[in-house]
Amino acid sequence: MSKTIQTKDIDLRFLIDRFGIELVEDEAFFCEWKENLPDISDSDKQLLDKVKAGYINLLNYPPLLEGAMVMSVLSPILFIGNFYLSPFYVRTEESVEVATEDEEGAIVRGRIDTLVLKEQLWVMVIESKKASFSTEEGLAQILAYMLGNPNPDKPSYGTIATGGSFVFVKLVMGNPPRYALSKGFLTRNPGNELYDVLRVFKRLSQIAISDG
Repeated sequence: MSKTIQTKDIDLRFLIDRFGIELVEDEAFFCEWKENLPDISDSDKQLLDKVKAGYINLLNYPPLLEGAMVMSVLSPILFIGNFYLSPFYVRTEESVEVATEDEEGAIVRGRIDTLVLKEQLWVMVIESKKASFSTEEGLAQILAYMLGNPNPDKPSYGTIATGGSFVFVKLVMGNPPRYALSKGFLTRNPGNELYDVLRVFKRLSQIAISDG
């Protein structure tokens, strides 16, 4: 009888040992996050300016509530990008709990939720009452889901989001499977990097639609 591995027990070492998954550092492998990005409208930029302002306002009034970051940052981006409209649809996967110990010895807990957008574009959401979890917390989990892509002949894409940061992932099935990461986009950075986040989302959505 085969052994079922829980997603919460999967780490990057497991994926390397079990599937031979490899990180590709050649920038040409994952150029979609920075080439041929669509423009966004002035109205989109105005909305994203409000999203960033709301995020900063949340940070000014701790403690943060779990879900507040996603509700105030990710959900508006998905709405602006039309990811709630056909041909996309949102399906949620099982939540995974994550925990770490802070500098005072207290255990900080959060959870990782997965949204599936049209079976080829995945969003890994890391939520916590403290803005302490990095996107690294969700990398193994999102890769594990992407390895189960029902269309293994096509690249799959993902995003790991904490509200304060975003990183995009590309996975190409093969022997071995190979993956690469974009640079990290930070909501707090000068200017508004959410413009670029939305543009990358739109670019990846174009690819998912054309491949669908």
